[in-house]
Amino acid sequence: MATVHECIDARIRAFVEAQHVFFVATAPDGPGGHVNVSPKGVGGTFAVLDERTVAYADLTSSGAETIAHLRQNGRITLMFCAFEGPPNIVRLHGRGRFVTLYDEGFDALAAHFDETRGVRAVIVVDVERVSDSCGYGVPLLDYRGERDLLPAFMDRKGADGQAEYRRRKNRTSLDGLPAFDMDPEPEPAAARPAAGAGAGGAGAGER
Repeated sequence: MATVHECIDARIRAFVEAQHVFFVATAPDGPGGHVNVSPKGVGGTFAVLDERTVAYADLTSSGAETIAHLRQNGRITLMFCAFEGPPNIVRLHGRGRFVTLYDEGFDALAAHFDETRGVRAVIVVDVERVSDSCGYGVPLLDYRGERDLLPAFMDRKGADGQAEYRRRKNRTSLDGLPAFDMDPEPEPAAARPAAGAGAGGAGAGER
């Protein structure tokens, strides 16, 4: 039986901040479309901002379902499970919004996180319902460490490479909804002067 709490109190906050992974659920409007559930497990990418607000760093990856659904209806749920220690499940239901790396206020929000390599946006959730339940059905699992794969992979691409990756993979959702389509198109390469023409031609620089 779930217990509903007035806010993210000190006990709830300590629990959610201690978890190594949480899950994000969103869905498009209407009876059709794909419901999305995403695991978030990169250390240093989640923060409790206050008793009614949480945020996480949304790293560049192969999909952008959460952003697409938030653009359409704003509904979002975050779930945290205890995989070690006393059993517990916390759900945060609310309205979500996103602040991209191109938006005003992004830097201030990103400062809450220890890991920002490859970040494309910060997802901010205004929490409307806080509940916890027994979690008796969740198994005990041992935490062995972080996989430093996604942040490092995106870091190697650099800013331009990440933008190109998002242009190819993040523009629309599985259902064709607008997703992360904020990256500007790359500027065309500057035209090179013909061989032998202008200052770069034969004899240029001779003294």
